[in-house]
Amino acid sequence: MKKIINKALDFYNNPKYKSIISYLFFGVCTTLVNIISYYILTRIGLERIISNFTSITLSIIFAYFVNAKYVFSSKATGIKKILSELSVFFSSRLFTMFIEIIGVELFVFIGIQDFIGKIITQFIVIVANYFISKYIVFKK
Repeated sequence: MKKIINKALDFYNNPKYKSIISYLFFGVCTTLVNIISYYILTRIGLERIISNFTSITLSIIFAYFVNAKYVFSSKATGIKKILSELSVFFSSRLFTMFIEIIGVELFVFIGIQDFIGKIITQFIVIVANYFISKYIVFKK
């Protein structure tokens, strides 16, 4: 068992895979923030689009902090650089927010339950967000 754990740690510590593995873990956490808050908001009676917008906004805030610190190890220091990075991050996430909101509405339009549509769109959004974060927001 110790050998398996050591192999897994070696794999994780390989710079080539570390950001991908960290992104997957924190991506799941971010997705949970998004889906759970959406579920709660829709169940307490908020409109679907308002619930979707609010849940995505909460997940974007969460995602910025975990991605900057744990996934891409942002080196931004000073208020100007941090605000610049933050504005690029939020701008890029507005793009994928649009994809997610339209995606859920399209799924509902074709007869798929909103919650199932939300989960399906997460896969597209997660992949898009990884590449945008890696190559645009937190580029080395």
